[in-house]
Amino acid sequence: MVFRSPVVYKPYNGREAVSQVLGAVAQVFEDFHYVDHFEREGGAALFFKARVGDREVDGLDLLAYDDEGLVKELTVMIRPLSGILALAEEMRKRLEGS
Repeated sequence: MVFRSPVVYKPYNGREAVSQVLGAVAQVFEDFHYVDHFEREGGAALFFKARVGDREVDGLDLLAYDDEGLVKELTVMIRPLSGILALAEEMRKRLEGS
């Protein structure tokens, strides 16, 4: 499993690393909900809305599937910049504490 963050250049590799990051994300995002999706052979695009503190964010989860239909890669994109900066700060606090 590979996770490509909207904040960090280097991808996270492996189930343990990805689980740690996604666990922290679950603590940071508030009012997270998917609003739309598109699927194709080999992957999907999931659009979401959430809040980080007082910042509202729009995001996109791009999924790539392996031959068994399991997620092999997750790339996340978020806007606006103020939301990404708030996310980066909150993630830093949680990941440095673990």
